[in-house]
Amino acid sequence: MKIYPAIDLNKGRCVRLQQGEVARETVFYEDPGQPAEIWRDHGAEWVHVVDLEGAFNGTPCNQSAIQRILASGLKVQVGGGIRDASTIREYLRTGVSRVIIGTRACEDPEFIRKLVDEFGDQIVIGIDAKDGMVRTKGWVEDSKISVTNMVLTMNGIGVSTIIYTDISTDGMLTGPNLVAQEEMLKLTDANVIASGGVSSYEDVANLAQLASKYPNLDGVIIGMALYEDRVKLSDLTRDFGV
Repeated sequence: MKIYPAIDLNKGRCVRLQQGEVARETVFYEDPGQPAEIWRDHGAEWVHVVDLEGAFNGTPCNQSAIQRILASGLKVQVGGGIRDASTIREYLRTGVSRVIIGTRACEDPEFIRKLVDEFGDQIVIGIDAKDGMVRTKGWVEDSKISVTNMVLTMNGIGVSTIIYTDISTDGMLTGPNLVAQEEMLKLTDANVIASGGVSSYEDVANLAQLASKYPNLDGVIIGMALYEDRVKLSDLTRDFGV
């Protein structure tokens, strides 16, 4: 099971939000390259990057910060404001390994089909959910699409990886929603990356146990728990994988 440390970007800085609310922002590093180097040195191979400004504004805003992260040598998957193929090509050209599409996947499934045809497994679909419904545009809008219907559509397209975020737990350090994650794993054969709520070593151990039952649980994204030193990345990469 892969461990994906999270770096959320706002105005070039590494920040964390509670439940996606900008008013509840904490700045952890002015230079996002610094945490990337820390996570690399503690055994990570991947980093999960979200351009928060991009998500809210509908266009990428933190490309220079992402270049600082890439300089660490980590594999980068990035999302936030990616709405067209030219942006994807540019990200991949500069060294990003995978790009995450959220809002546009809800609005235009045929667009996703074309992306998968062109870019294959470099396309990741981000499904951010609250009360069983998909949220879009930085989590501020209800798409009116159920998680189940969204997943079934992505299955039909042949999407290889889904990031499933339970918004109610994100940044709250209350533990992941294991029930919701298991329901997602039952819905798809795609690789699933769990996101939201991890607060302790035990939370990751619980997800690893779930992964033993569902081999398509690819990994877990961890943010606040790392930044608040509630869990050691070196312990996780040692015991559960990179």
